[in-house]
Amino acid sequence: MNLSYDYYKIFYYAAKYRSLSRAAAALMCGQPNVTKAIGNLEAQLGCQLFLRTGRGVTLTPEGERLYAHVAIAFEHIAQGEAELLSAQALETGAVTIGTTETALYGLLIPVLESFHKAHPQVKLRIFSYSTHQAIQALKNGVVDFCLVTTPAEEARAFRVTELTAFRELLCAGGDYRFLGEQSWDLSIFQDYPVISLGRSTKTYEFYSRFFLSRDREWKTDIEVSTADQLLPLVRRGLGIGFIGTFFLRDALAAGEVVEIPLTDTPPQRSICLVEDPNRHNSIAAASILEAVKMPLPPA
Repeated sequence: MNLSYDYYKIFYYAAKYRSLSRAAAALMCGQPNVTKAIGNLEAQLGCQLFLRTGRGVTLTPEGERLYAHVAIAFEHIAQGEAELLSAQALETGAVTIGTTETALYGLLIPVLESFHKAHPQVKLRIFSYSTHQAIQALKNGVVDFCLVTTPAEEARAFRVTELTAFRELLCAGGDYRFLGEQSWDLSIFQDYPVISLGRSTKTYEFYSRFFLSRDREWKTDIEVSTADQLLPLVRRGLGIGFIGTFFLRDALAAGEVVEIPLTDTPPQRSICLVEDPNRHNSIAAASILEAVKMPLPPA
């Protein structure tokens, strides 16, 4: 037996307000329509649901039992509608992002800062990964999308958007500051300690490829696990190392480190957005993605 959703909706409002006229006003329909719908519902269920009184209507015992169930359903519906409207207004929601540290500092932080100021109710979860880990997290559904740095061949299974190019400069500090006074070829890496991200990172792979293309071997003396560890070690003179320009601006301006000019410079790298085209993004995630995709000048 198919009972009309509209009948139950009218019954819910009539029972809630204990008045057919107030139910009609809430539903923006005529009272005769409410009376007719209640009559049809009673006929289909084979029992009386309301008793008329001088002040309106009251529920019969059968009506009370029905209302106990119908009220739960309609209140859940109302709650769901409110949540959807709230999400559309970006008053609720959560976004989970996987990012390399280079992508975080080179692009994502200003985007998140602006978004959070405009929509402080939306929860942000940021996970710092290597490129490989970020793509694996996207594959496993742990993150909504990820930002990674090239090389990123394993991202080909997803939708990849190149967002901005960046360059890493060879830098020195402490007792090695004199190296900034002239240009050097790649033999400099044989004579001074080299600081780099570890062997499991795409940065290490990038420089290994570059040096191999020059018939040289990329050898490191100190390996770190995160990009933000490079500058403090270089600044204290523990060695020389390639560092992204967005990590360096303040340190270069303050004279804490110097750039070592090279006659053969490594190519630029890119920060890329990686998305699963089969994943449906929430309104909050789509809003951040729109901001992330706005064109930026090369770093």
